[in-house]
Formats: sequence, C-alpha cells, structure tokens
Amino acid sequence: MTTLVFGHKSPDTDSTGSPILWAWYLNEVKGGDAEAVLLGEPNTEAAFLLTKWDLPKPRIISDVEDGQACVVVDTNNPAELPANINGADVQAIIDHHKLVGGLETKGPIDITVRPLACTATIMVDLMGDDAAKMPDWAKGAALTCILSDTLEFRSPTTTDHDRAVAENLAADLRVSIPDYAAEMFAAKSDVSAFSDAELLRMDSKEYEVGGKKFRVSVLETTAPATVLDRKASLMDSMTTVAAEDGVDQVLLFVVDILNEEATLLVPNDLVKALAEKSFGANVAGDAVVLPGVMSRKKQIIPNLAL
Repeated sequence: MTTLVFGHKSPDTDSTGSPILWAWYLNEVKGGDAEAVLLGEPNTEAAFLLTKWDLPKPRIISDVEDGQACVVVDTNNPAELPANINGADVQAIIDHHKLVGGLETKGPIDITVRPLACTATIMVDLMGDDAAKMPDWAKGAALTCILSDTLEFRSPTTTDHDRAVAENLAADLRVSIPDYAAEMFAAKSDVSAFSDAELLRMDSKEYEVGGKKFRVSVLETTAPATVLDRKASLMDSMTTVAAEDGVDQVLLFVVDILNEEATLLVPNDLVKALAEKSFGANVAGDAVVLPGVMSRKKQIIPNLAL
C-alpha cells in the first residue's frame, strides 16, 4: 500500500513542501512507496514554491479510508486532519507544534516533535547524512519552508538551528536568502485573486477559548494595506464564514512582515474584549495594532483569553 504523507488543512508552505520532501526521502532513500498529498488548495506562497522548483502540485484528498497508511507532518491536531484520521493507519508524526491529543493509532509509531520553527528543519535533521543526497529541488523546498515559517528569521519561533540549516541549504543552492525571501513574500502578499471568505480561511486554525470557538486566521504580508483596504468587507464576511464553519467568531491578524507587527480586525464587542484581555490592548476602533506580534503559535494562541 502506498503511504500518504500530508500536513494540515488550509496548506501553507510548510504543509505543502514538507510532505513532498518526506515522500522523496521515503521513496528514494528508504526504498518505500509514498505519495505526498494535500488537504486543500495551497496558499499563494506554497504555489510559488511549486512553480519555483518545478514541482507538480500534489493531488488533493478530502478524507482517508480505513487502514490507509499515512504519515502526518506539521500538525498533530485531529481538527486539522481528515475526518477519518483515527480510522487510518498513522505510522509516523513529524511536527513542531504543541501536543493537542485525540489521535489514535493502530500500534506504536515514530513520533518526532521538536521545538523548532519548521517541520522541514526537523526532516533535514532526521535524514542525517542522507540529507546530502537531496536534489536541488528538495533543498529548495526545504529552504522555502524554513524561510516561510521563520518569516526570514524575524519570527520569535526562529532558532539558531533553523537559521543554520537554512543558510547551509542556501549556500548549496547559491541562493541569496534576502533576495529569495523577498520573492517569496511578494508571492505571499498577492491576494488580489481571493475572495474575502478565501482569505479568512487561507491560513487558519480552530481554537476554543473561554467556551467560545474561534477560527484564528493569519495573513502574513509585506503589503498590509492591500488587505486592510478590504477591512469592511472582510468583517462582513466573518459572520458568514463563522456560521458555515461552526465557530463563534473569526479572528483575523494581518501580520506586517517588514514592520514586525500585527493588526487585528475588531468587528464586535467579543473581539474587543478578547483583544484587551489577551494583549493588553486599548481598542478604540475597528482594528488594533499589536507591535511585535508575528507568530500565531508562540504569541497569539498562548495569549488568547476572554
């Protein structure tokens, strides 16, 4: 049976590139039969990765069958995985997020969860000496994932090890990290073709806070004005998206990569109360700037309170 390798729903760069990278390793180094797949359309930066390194877009699946062999990467949260994930045969998890709980497996499995900024960094480590066998496209995919998850080392999740691995990959590829990151972030920032609902779901995860269910959405961009110019329509769409997705509220954080701050849209009193209690913010209008806030994993989710 072919082993499916996939990340989380609403695939970002790491959940697109890392499955491809690990499927290559399982096939070419370990002699297995693996296929990278996606749980949704890749975002603009992930699509850039595929185009830049001439990689075919993995097929998109909606669920997994009972007994399907799979490797889960870049998440361990059942809410971000296929509905039948506990019916599948999960054989390994490679991740850099906190443990959520709820996954069941058919037997003992390999689990690697490390406090690094990117799943691709962990994969390069797990490959050991075999990492030298990676073709340029695989090195390029890994580099793209690391620069994306670290926001070119600006994110507080960045470790010295993430930086060192990225710099080694860039040196092997003879790629300028500042130039390449600028190209990546330009692709990430071009959201003109997406509807408001698509933007709100593009890079989002569900969390419960104080008995309320939230879809926590993050848009990382070097051109925040292009998103904030749509503020009114985005806030209108939050009601529809929340109802369709079965959550109480959508939270949208527009992360300004270059100025290292986030703007949270504040459509109602619930979000106002959350912003004030979570971040000590003084909210006077329909948006609030949160200086230094760059990371959903390290700065947003841990602080959410009502």
